[in-house]
Amino acid sequence: MFEQFTLGIEEEFQIVDPKTRELKSHVSEILEEGKLILGEKVKPEMIQSTIEVGTGVCRNIKEAREDITKLRCIVSALARKKGLEIVAASTHPFSKWSDQKIYEHDRYKLLVDEMQMVARSLLIFGLHVHVGVEDRERQIHIMNAARYFLPHLLALSTSSPFWLGFNTGLKSYRSEVFKKFPRTDIPDHFDSYQSFQRYVDLLIKMNCIDNGKKIWWDVRPHPIFPTLEFRICDIPTRVDDTIAIAALIQAIVAKLNKLIDQNLGFRLYRRMLIQENKWRAVRYGLDGKLLDLGKQKEVPVKDLIRELIDFVDDVVDDLGSRDEINHIYTILERGTSADEQLRVYEETGDLNAVVDMLIKNTMENVPEKCF
Repeated sequence: MFEQFTLGIEEEFQIVDPKTRELKSHVSEILEEGKLILGEKVKPEMIQSTIEVGTGVCRNIKEAREDITKLRCIVSALARKKGLEIVAASTHPFSKWSDQKIYEHDRYKLLVDEMQMVARSLLIFGLHVHVGVEDRERQIHIMNAARYFLPHLLALSTSSPFWLGFNTGLKSYRSEVFKKFPRTDIPDHFDSYQSFQRYVDLLIKMNCIDNGKKIWWDVRPHPIFPTLEFRICDIPTRVDDTIAIAALIQAIVAKLNKLIDQNLGFRLYRRMLIQENKWRAVRYGLDGKLLDLGKQKEVPVKDLIRELIDFVDDVVDDLGSRDEINHIYTILERGTSADEQLRVYEETGDLNAVVDMLIKNTMENVPEKCF
């Protein structure tokens, strides 16, 4: 039964010059050789200083770890051949979006034509986690319930405290940049997959979008793959953190699926209430409090994440992800990438030192040789 919850992980990396520590629009130079080695597992994004990798369909978290670690290794090696480094963080501490080049592709040209400066300024990097759910109807019911945990996942992953050289005071400034796009943030809940599809079809009919890929919610039924795609997270700098959060996402889906099988419901909360929690995760990360909507009171986010780990505990061993889930406690104790970036900046007053730390931690526990 638990084999059905396959995993796919997509990571968007910054391409950085280790001398100037600035972003470099050099994806084309890395992409040519990358395609020969990785095929469709590597691709450009709209901004040329971004390179995206994606795993294959992984049967479990162990396969996902092997695949995503290898991808980091290969992309890093290709970048280093050009005198560059990759960084996993959702914003660059000081590079300007106005200095970045747009990748030459019809899709991105149309996007910039439509969104103008909103698209041009999208200098952010994310983590997307796909969990296999074959039944489209079940996808919607799991999505409805999983929305409640999205702020918890964001708090665990924050890695974007800086923007254009400023300490923003937020742990996930990426979230605020991305919400300028339409059809983002926490989705409403839907009565059925059919009602969701009617919504998509209506937007297409009225020329709002040309396909379901232009719905960029924090969680969505993927328009092509039989997966539920979680898009809420900043990209963690350490690969171990990425794997732990992917394992937690998979466990949430498996647990909610189990409740449906047992004819047990999970209370659905209004989007506007979950959005309040998302703002708190954006602002404070792991240091803040979230609203326990059941108890109707504020609770430290770390306590709620521990409760979440307890909530999914009965599916973790079946998924084979006990070690990965346990790493969540390490994140709670050590802090996220955003916390570490802020610590380095407080100690040094130097954003270059922050970039140096990010370069180093991006490759922590990633093998040096992979091909």
